[in-house]
Amino acid sequence: MGLIYADLELVSIGDIELERKGYIKKTDIKKVQTIALVDSGAYMMCINEHIQNQLDLMYIETKEAEMADGTMAALDVVGPLKINFKNRTTSCNAMVLPGESEVLLGSIPMEDMDVVLVPRLNTIDVNPNSKYMAKMKLK
Repeated sequence: MGLIYADLELVSIGDIELERKGYIKKTDIKKVQTIALVDSGAYMMCINEHIQNQLDLMYIETKEAEMADGTMAALDVVGPLKINFKNRTTSCNAMVLPGESEVLLGSIPMEDMDVVLVPRLNTIDVNPNSKYMAKMKLK
């Protein structure tokens, strides 16, 4: 299986709330189009500092994270942000990787959007068993 990437739109939920309350126009909501490495071995959404600055996401906390090479790093957690993929959406916080690091789509937001990996095609897609709306198990 090769690497799988997803075209995502990331949106500042803080801006969505400001627009809802009438403080900013809909056209002023900060959004970023990005390509993310689909990483089922990662739990969280991971963005880089450049995207964090573009979306101006709020700092929430710092967490220690084990990197792919086994080293430990203290990373900021920011949010909330909205992730749009095809006809799916989810909201979550994100860990901030240094500099222009590759964006990672982790298993928690993937599960929430009810998407599946298609290794034969090296793609990600909406679950074919729930094409029009994400399904979740609550038990």
